[in-house]
Amino acid sequence: MKSARVAVPDLVSNSYFPAIAAIALDLFAKEGLDAEYKLIFPNYKTYEALRDGDVDFVAGPAHVVLRVFHEWKGAKMLAALAQGTYWLLVMRADLDAKSGDIDAVKGRTIGAAPLVETALRYMLSESGIDLERDGVRIVGVPGTHERGVSFGVAAAKALEAGQIDGFWANAMGAQNAIARGIGKVVLDVRRGVGPKDAFYYTLPVLVTSDRTIERDPEMVAAGLRAVVAAQRALKKDVSLATTVGRKFFPATEAETIAEVVARDLPYYTPEITDEALAGLNRFTKATGLLEGSPSREQMVATQFSHLWLS
Repeated sequence: MKSARVAVPDLVSNSYFPAIAAIALDLFAKEGLDAEYKLIFPNYKTYEALRDGDVDFVAGPAHVVLRVFHEWKGAKMLAALAQGTYWLLVMRADLDAKSGDIDAVKGRTIGAAPLVETALRYMLSESGIDLERDGVRIVGVPGTHERGVSFGVAAAKALEAGQIDGFWANAMGAQNAIARGIGKVVLDVRRGVGPKDAFYYTLPVLVTSDRTIERDPEMVAAGLRAVVAAQRALKKDVSLATTVGRKFFPATEAETIAEVVARDLPYYTPEITDEALAGLNRFTKATGLLEGSPSREQMVATQFSHLWLS
């Protein structure tokens, strides 16, 4: 059986869930692959591991590919793990912050992961908020660089400890904050709460390197089939998310992940649309990650796209 190494920058979350579900539910194994995940934080280091040949796949944010593979040279997206920008803005429950009120960040300290904060900064700028003028501090979250720590979980703990006023992170972190009564969701652009254009800034994707495709295209195809199968399995029976959680997550998150994933199911489609690519290119150009105007073929391994429908 061939091996397959999958890097994720955040494990205890919904962000890259179809990739780890494909491992936990033995869908890689059904494709003849002995798969393992590697939790590598921050997100750009997953792509460094891909570049260096230490992993075969990355489940990560699409825009961060460009931090390591400049102008899309050397890497390709295989599929969307889900559609749309997938982070939420959660603020302290005791603050007078209403749903959709982007001005709630003024005068506040917001926790966000490296390069995840790029989307937050751009969204705030596009909404007329000047970080310096309006007293907005975007900071890292204590403890997230420790081995085995997942960002959203750590962000909820930091919010509870009063170290930050809010965080921009995955829905698992939001769920933890809400369940503890310490936070409330203010922005969720995936569901239309917040600036409309922010939906297309980025998306969670399965990525591999050109070198991996050249070395073993059959393994790449098998890995993609496994992840697409996981998306479909979860849409058919979301309780499988609990099975995945019990295998990989701490007890509390294992029992709540199905509820979080259930809200994401409408977005669990593998297609990478022209609209998604156009939005990604606009965002990465505006934030200095991209200079050129890459084609679909430069960004997506189109020779495998038929597997989205298989």
